[in-house]
Amino acid sequence: MTEAVKDTRFPNLNLVKQGKVRDVYDLGEHYLMVATDRISAYDVIMPDPVPGKGKVLNQISLFWFEIMASLVPHHIISGNPEDFPPECSEYKDILTDRAMLVRKCEPLPIECVVRGYISGSGWKSYQENGTVCGISLPAGLKESDRLPEPIFTPSTKEEVGKHDINIDFAETARRIGKNMAEKVRELSLAIYQKGVELAAEKGIIIADTKFEFGLADGELILIDEVLTPDSSRFWPRSSYQPGGPQMSFDKQYVRDYLLSVKWDKKPPAPSLPEEVIRNTRQKYLEALTLLTGKEYDI
Repeated sequence: MTEAVKDTRFPNLNLVKQGKVRDVYDLGEHYLMVATDRISAYDVIMPDPVPGKGKVLNQISLFWFEIMASLVPHHIISGNPEDFPPECSEYKDILTDRAMLVRKCEPLPIECVVRGYISGSGWKSYQENGTVCGISLPAGLKESDRLPEPIFTPSTKEEVGKHDINIDFAETARRIGKNMAEKVRELSLAIYQKGVELAAEKGIIIADTKFEFGLADGELILIDEVLTPDSSRFWPRSSYQPGGPQMSFDKQYVRDYLLSVKWDKKPPAPSLPEEVIRNTRQKYLEALTLLTGKEYDI
């Protein structure tokens, strides 16, 4: 098994941000984004990394960024360490498969969530009042049911350790402007639909997901990660059965364990048993292999 990378510390590079998963270095003209093996649940970073998880996320994102380039420009310059600036060369062993050189941009202050199925916080909201982010849904839906059509249900983008908050479209427009809100809604739904169709051919249901966008030289671009098991719910088509929670290729498996030990969803998080780490790693790898059709030595 690959050795876990929980944090990166590259003395010759300028670390400017550590997110839940990614470490971001400012290289002057560009950023270097490094996907670590950290895993979070309920907006809290777990004490135990999942070996190789960052590589899986990075490879899945690179796969999707290329596919979605016909719909929207993105921030990727290269995922190949050979193309990175010379000062990165001494860290090549760590950067290989888990890093990308990206354009600098101004991120929009919202998460662009798209739901094609009713699950998670959307299911909870629906049970309370029949709506999700102000959108009324048909009566009588069961947990994990497919929605009549995908819906755009944005949220705030909070700092690490704080919970993102679901918001309606009016609040989104207030925060980023009506024209921009309409544009990211249209793009988010289009990207999701394209991803859903391709994933379905590979035996995966993408139940919901979130995207991030930014402005680079006045151009709206897709950033961060795309349709990964961290940012999406991936369900096996073969076992899909509405009426309750689903088997998954994503970190729902970790969430389910945390619920089973009755963790209060506040730091510090409990340690993850070796079996949970091993099975989570396997689920992420399986998603990568199914999507790309390639075997990876991760």
